[in-house]
Amino acid sequence: MDKEVTKTESDDTSSVEIKVLLFARARELAGVPDLTLKMPSGSTTQKCMDELVLKFPSLEEVRSCVVLALNEEYTTDSAIVQHRDELAIIPPISGG
Repeated sequence: MDKEVTKTESDDTSSVEIKVLLFARARELAGVPDLTLKMPSGSTTQKCMDELVLKFPSLEEVRSCVVLALNEEYTTDSAIVQHRDELAIIPPISGG
């Protein structure tokens, strides 16, 4: 049991968990409105998007045109995510 605790503690320092929110077409393609994503510490929003496309290959359709928001503020591909951050994937929205 001690080994498990130690492993968990070391995992916490080497990785972060973020909440990903998917909107509009991204939500349709992934089939989920949100999820928790575990990433290595120091990961960028672009690396998170890479991981999401691996998990949900259909997201490739909107990847080049999405806007990213980190903790409710628009951000860039190079922003570093922190533990418990919230990353929103926002594709262009059309309607009428």
